[in-house]
Amino acid sequence: MVRACESLRGRLNGEVPPAGIEAAADTAAELKAREEYARQAFGAQFAEVEVDVDTGEVRVPRMLGVFAAGRIINPTTARSQFIGGMTMGIGMALMEESVMDDEFGDYLNRDLAQYHVPSCADVRNVDAAWIEEIDPHLNPMGSKGIGEIGIVGAAAAIANAVHHATGVRVRDLPITPARLLPQL
Repeated sequence: MVRACESLRGRLNGEVPPAGIEAAADTAAELKAREEYARQAFGAQFAEVEVDVDTGEVRVPRMLGVFAAGRIINPTTARSQFIGGMTMGIGMALMEESVMDDEFGDYLNRDLAQYHVPSCADVRNVDAAWIEEIDPHLNPMGSKGIGEIGIVGAAAAIANAVHHATGVRVRDLPITPARLLPQL
C-alpha cells in the first residue's frame, strides 16, 4: 500500500488528483529480496491482584502493558487495542470458561448470560504504553501488527500475581474461587 501511495504521489506532482485516479505497485521482488528478521511485536504485562482468602475472589485493581510494536501510526486506536486485549485477558484469567456437555458434546453456556466477560466494574485501572521503536528491517511504514498482543501475556501476568499473593499456582484457567479456595 505504501508503494502504491508513493507511485500515486509521483504521478500527481503536487496537483489535485482527478476523480477516479488509481495507482498500483508490484512489491513481489522487494518482498523476496528482504532479509530474514523477526518482525513480530512483543510486550510485557504486569498485574496487581487482590485475593479474598475467605471467598477466593480475585480482583485486578491495576494492570500495565508495555509493548514494542514498531512505529505506532495511530496512538489512540493502538492504545485502545492494547487495553482491549488486556481487558479480554482479565476475562480469560478470571471468568471466561466454556462448559461442555459430556453426554451430547455441546456447550452448555452458549450465550453471554452464562458466559461471563469483564465489565467496567472488573476493569479498574488498565494502562498501556509502548516503546518508540525504529526498525529499518520491518516494512516501509516501520509498523508491526498489534492485533492480539494485548491479550497474550495478560492471563499469565494475573496468574503469576495470584501466585505471588497467595503462594498458590493455579494452572487451569479461569482462576475461579472453586479452583483457588481448596489450595488456600
